[in-house]
Amino acid sequence: MLSSSFLVSDSTSLTTLSPHKSKLYSKSSPFLFNPTTIELPNSHFLKPCNISMAHNIISSQGSQLKCSAIGDDLDIHTEKPIFDPHSIKPNLIQKMSYDALVWSSLHGLLVGDRASEKSGKVPGVGLVHAPVSLLPMLFPESNWKQACEVAPIFNELVDRVSLDGKFLQESLSRTKKVDAFTSRLLDIHAKMLDMNKKEEIRLGLHRSDYMLDEQTNLLLQIELNTISSSFPGLSGLVSELHRSLLHQYKQNLELDPARIPENKAVDQFAEALSKAWSEYNNPSAVVMVVVQTEERNMYDQHWLFTLLKERYPFYIRKTLAEIDEQGELLPDGTLVVDGEAVAVVYFRAGYAPTDYPSESEWRARVLMEQSCAVKCPSIAYHLAGTKKIQQELAKPNVLERFLENKDDIAKVRKCFAGLWSLDDLTIVKDAIERPGYYVMKPQREGGGNNIYGDDVKLALQRMEKEGMEEDAAYILMQRIFPTVSPAILMREGISHADHVISELGVYATYLR
Repeated sequence: MLSSSFLVSDSTSLTTLSPHKSKLYSKSSPFLFNPTTIELPNSHFLKPCNISMAHNIISSQGSQLKCSAIGDDLDIHTEKPIFDPHSIKPNLIQKMSYDALVWSSLHGLLVGDRASEKSGKVPGVGLVHAPVSLLPMLFPESNWKQACEVAPIFNELVDRVSLDGKFLQESLSRTKKVDAFTSRLLDIHAKMLDMNKKEEIRLGLHRSDYMLDEQTNLLLQIELNTISSSFPGLSGLVSELHRSLLHQYKQNLELDPARIPENKAVDQFAEALSKAWSEYNNPSAVVMVVVQTEERNMYDQHWLFTLLKERYPFYIRKTLAEIDEQGELLPDGTLVVDGEAVAVVYFRAGYAPTDYPSESEWRARVLMEQSCAVKCPSIAYHLAGTKKIQQELAKPNVLERFLENKDDIAKVRKCFAGLWSLDDLTIVKDAIERPGYYVMKPQREGGGNNIYGDDVKLALQRMEKEGMEEDAAYILMQRIFPTVSPAILMREGISHADHVISELGVYATYLR
């Protein structure tokens, strides 16, 4: 679900801040609402591109919005929210909901309707407003700034990890034995290493997701997405929607719409893709976006490429199967698909096993990796974003392998939650005894595959009993307990009050 923007609270006033990416989770229906909050794309361009740092942008998206309704001088455990949307009168909620639905329809805050057979295939058919929170959420300004400040450091970290092929292969070696999908990715990576394949131009469009832990008041990283970071397009519209509603109902809500920062995530993504195309230095080449056969979130993608066309007018959309059928590699390494030379490959698919139903899709992935096209991400960037690598980087002295600046290392480490491999028997024992304090995560994008609560205990006991190496497919992560906040959620034209938690997601771009 698309989320909401944030109201940032400081010591003196409320600041409406669109959360970078906010995932809203409601108590009644966990994982139902994945709001698009505004995320803060922290654009970081390094040589050979002679470009100054782009603007930071805040956007949110996610499952449920986590509403931190507190500032630096307030107690994070405060029970009474500064702004409680549940106190708004029902007739006003009805009016605001109607206006929000009209605004979303007029401005393209849309996704495909599951009820329509063609909604994920044909643009303009079977549309429905994106699920959103009706109003922005509160979030501490200091933590928001922290997430923005560390974004370019994570960009640099991903890049340096991607260049250390030995580290990637060794760190994921046990996972390779039990996870067929990761094994195939590692095989492609190993093939590129054997070929001594170098990525002369490296492009990253990332999103780092965080939760604010209520018990410690620490901003802790959930994951770093290096492939198919979604909602840069729709998240900005959520900020505009909330700004419009706060302006229209300013007398009723007494919230200043000017305190919602602009969300330029989609502009920054478009700029980064355009710069990468320019660096490739072939005016006749195109940008190719790799898509799924059915994509309900196509309008988020189309917002991005509408802006890209203002800078460079030619791009193509292809599935992995189409790339296998229509693609070829020229002797000089040029990738040609359907007669078009490809300068940049941008993945909005290819991150899950379901994207590779046959060998055709895997052949397409290898073909693209072998080419000299700019890949976003390359296979190395893709692997650098896996949960296992996240866990390895959290080990003592590992960050020092990739970062020299002690302040940068401290800032990154401060964001790390507890992360452990399942060969740490002391931690496994504690997780069996106290499963509610841990989450088991596989090497997959998104949270739908995670294991929580008593299921953690059952899974660990089963693995111990069977003595299999399946445990290598998972990591254990400290469970974060974010503040539960009141919200008004909208889905399929219906609004209802609920209590939610949220993630803060920060978009960042990197070109080197």
